[in-house]
Amino acid sequence: MPELPEVEVVRRGLERWVSGRTVAEVQVLHPRAVRRHLGGAEDFAARLTGRTTSVARRRGKYLWLPFEDGAESVLAHLGMSGQLLVQPHSAPDEKHLRVRMRFADDTGTELRFVDQRTFGGLSLHDTVPGAADGLPDAIAHIALDPLDPAFDEAAFHTALRRRRTTVKRALLDQSLISGVGNIYADEALWRSRLHYDRPTATLTRPRSAELLGHVREVMTAALAVGGTSFDSLYVNVNGESGYFERSLDAYGRENEPCRRCGTPMRRRPWMNRSSYFCPRCQRPPRPAAVPPLSVRMPS
Repeated sequence: MPELPEVEVVRRGLERWVSGRTVAEVQVLHPRAVRRHLGGAEDFAARLTGRTTSVARRRGKYLWLPFEDGAESVLAHLGMSGQLLVQPHSAPDEKHLRVRMRFADDTGTELRFVDQRTFGGLSLHDTVPGAADGLPDAIAHIALDPLDPAFDEAAFHTALRRRRTTVKRALLDQSLISGVGNIYADEALWRSRLHYDRPTATLTRPRSAELLGHVREVMTAALAVGGTSFDSLYVNVNGESGYFERSLDAYGRENEPCRRCGTPMRRRPWMNRSSYFCPRCQRPPRPAAVPPLSVRMPS
């Protein structure tokens, strides 16, 4: 699934090409694409028509388009294969086109939601009261992401220590820190020389600060080249792929030499995913010592 850098690339495209435009018509071509909108396809199209979009926003992996009236926002969930494309009206329809949004101007472009596997979708939600960015109430529980200026590092460290879990599980917990997925978790852990099963309770404040710094570094580097694209399913609004997969140090590099020490990288099944790591640089945690059983001698 797209992670923070990929979603931010899409958000920037929407800000440039869609924000500030008035919706003239919405066509829902597959009802599953708006299944999260409780009112259904007709209600979704009717409530968008005539409204003017504001600046596209993002929190972690979640993307939304607020309206200038501030009351509601369109939340976009890209899923495994969802794409938001800005296309000329004359461009042929994509095979898996699900929603089309046309605008009341003479720019000649429209917004299309394309989704091959139909795991993603669009939905309309009320804005959290007082939220200046139009945050949809459906994702109010999602934590800030590490690139947000308001991200609280001290609170992150405290929460990390209290979770009583392992470090990769914590990085993927979107209520703790948003935007990090399997790829960038493996990359940040490799840079930090931390094994994915390291207990969070063992991380000191300097160690968690170092890890957070590497999370930010790898995401910033990915953003600079348009994110990570392993296939044609992730593209920006112009249909272009990102190139960060060429710079990955851990993810997808099973049996290739570690770029730091030369040891062959390993892959292990992990929570229906895979974890990639260097067995030398990222040594697994030692098993906790089991206290011996006390034996009561007969009197």
